[in-house]
Amino acid sequence: MTTILRLPSSPSNANSVLSRLYQSTPALLLPVIGLLMFLAIWNGVAKSIDTSLGQFPGPAQVFEQAGALVDEHVAQREKADAFYQRQEARNAERIAQDPTYQPKIREFTGAPTFFDQIWTSLYTVMVGFFIASVVAVPLGILCGLSKSAYTAINPLIQLFKPVSPLAWLPLVTMVVSALYVSEDPAFSKSFVTSAFTVSLCCLWPTLINTAVGVSNIEKDLINVSKVLRLTPFAHLTKIVLPSSIPMIFTGLRLSLGIGWMVLIAAEMLAQNPGLGKFVWDEFQNGSSESLARIMVAVLTIGAIGFVLDRLMLSIQRAVSWDKSSVLR
Repeated sequence: MTTILRLPSSPSNANSVLSRLYQSTPALLLPVIGLLMFLAIWNGVAKSIDTSLGQFPGPAQVFEQAGALVDEHVAQREKADAFYQRQEARNAERIAQDPTYQPKIREFTGAPTFFDQIWTSLYTVMVGFFIASVVAVPLGILCGLSKSAYTAINPLIQLFKPVSPLAWLPLVTMVVSALYVSEDPAFSKSFVTSAFTVSLCCLWPTLINTAVGVSNIEKDLINVSKVLRLTPFAHLTKIVLPSSIPMIFTGLRLSLGIGWMVLIAAEMLAQNPGLGKFVWDEFQNGSSESLARIMVAVLTIGAIGFVLDRLMLSIQRAVSWDKSSVLR
């Protein structure tokens, strides 16, 4: 008689699932705990602060005003749609009476909503950041590869790096007003002023980090390039760029964060369209709802800055050759 022994099923699979859940629990719970603690402290402190515009808004008041801003945006879009529908109807009627009539499409001139201001600021900072990156990365590579170029450019870097955006803004405004003259400009002067102010202020972190990353390439990689007799272009694309990507993206992330901060300050000071102008207009408005609306803008600015940083981190992970490196 054959005896069949049944061994108990291995609990390794269940243990591995429980282990993964246990390891991921802090990553999920700790941010939630931190957020709840922040909201509780904010709510408690807000009740004890009285300003000239009333009590400082707590989370509930800010959430209420966020909903009001959404409703205002929807209402403004409905007004714009109705305006264009009436315009189309009038033009159709006019064409029916006079087939030779050339209709004119007029733009809706309603006040920009909170979401319009968000889009304006995002578009401006990305253009300014792009201009700065196009200049800073090649210049940083040149400085990293050539000691002579670095020695020549470094004094200029150290001279202009500490300059505040508030100092650049009047100069950029005057230069743009003098040079950007057109009867039908492709971009408004306010947009050009803000974008170039952002570029001037977020240029330096990318330039410096790129130069450091290129100059610190491992000697073994440089020797391999010499042994293989790589052309200058192949050396740049196969050795220099892959090795310096971590430092380049560190600079890009710093530059984007600085550019976002600079833009809000520039919009507030110059009254250029964007989130900065929204904050300043609400401060000048002085209504009982202004503080809560400003807090909505502050939280939005922070959230957008966080998303932009995570976006740059995702791009870095996609282009980095070392997929095992820990990027945060």
